Amino acid sequence: MQVPLLDLKAQYATLKQEMIPAIEAVLASQYFIAGPENKQLEDLVASYCQTAQAVGVSSGTDALIASLMSLGVGPGDEVITTPYTFFATVGSIWRVGAKPVFVDIQADTYNIDPARIAQAITAKTKAIIPVHLYGQVADMEPILAIAAEHGLLVIEDAAQAIGATQNSKPAGSFGQAGCFSFFPSKNLGGLGDGGMITTNDEALAERLRQCRNHGMDPKYYHKWVGGNFRLDTIQAAGLVVKMKHLESWHEGRRANAAFYNEALADVAEITTPTIRDCNQSIYNQYIIRVPRRDQCKAFLLENGIGCEIYYPVPMHLQKCFAGLGYKTGDMPVSEAAALETLALPIYAELTNEQKQYVVDTLKKFLDK
Repeated sequence: MQVPLLDLKAQYATLKQEMIPAIEAVLASQYFIAGPENKQLEDLVASYCQTAQAVGVSSGTDALIASLMSLGVGPGDEVITTPYTFFATVGSIWRVGAKPVFVDIQADTYNIDPARIAQAITAKTKAIIPVHLYGQVADMEPILAIAAEHGLLVIEDAAQAIGATQNSKPAGSFGQAGCFSFFPSKNLGGLGDGGMITTNDEALAERLRQCRNHGMDPKYYHKWVGGNFRLDTIQAAGLVVKMKHLESWHEGRRANAAFYNEALADVAEITTPTIRDCNQSIYNQYIIRVPRRDQCKAFLLENGIGCEIYYPVPMHLQKCFAGLGYKTGDMPVSEAAALETLALPIYAELTNEQKQYVVDTLKKFLDK
């Protein structure tokens, strides 16, 4: 049996009759930049995330960069974040000239540990970027309290978490800005790259709109330097179609996670995901801890099961950040997660037979 890590073709088969007319409408209009579908998507996302504004941009990475730029974060500033994340989180801080400062994660949720943040704050700290990893919101109450006490900005990296909630409050609605990715593998995946920034700050939203268009306002007049961070209309059109189905996809992933949790409950060697009682996860990934992780991955792949390591090298140990002075042992919880975790197929279209095959194959590996 073949069980891919993600099967976008299965998803597209259910969307084809809606998607093709939406794309053809953009082609007929020849309105590829800032078309009406862009505003439609922004309104849908703002409503979904319970924020006043949403600003479409070209990628999740550019959402982070534009947010940092528009909030005035740059050379001489420090930004506190997690080392256990996708590269874009830290790369965006670096690209605006600020210094990333790492704080280790919680062992159970893999999100930044709020208890460690205060000791990392210096006179140069300007912002905190918590990452809502794998579709679960970080512990925002203490993070927001620390930020308020020290006068710091909070930019949520919600790239993996659209629709995730904490105490019924959606990801992207906690800080000054929430940054989302529409990379095709996300729960809300585009037809290529795309992103969105949510905010309740009207002035910030206007600055973000300028920032995504070279800092221009009005046309050909530039008071500051932005970038080319616009979301293509054809992406917006496809995402408007997908928004209608997003909640059902979340529910499908949660049901699949519940299947795995129950089926693996009696397997002492495997640690299944921990979701806080106050959180509702969207399971952008389903992450287990398993002994002999690399051998387990190889065994699953040999048996036709897609799986992946998120992430094999924490950011503080990446070669490009060697100048920051971190070394092995500085972030032990992140380093352990990098050696022990594995993502299993979790997409909504999985069949019960496929899920059972994943479970049976895992148990077969552990019995070796």
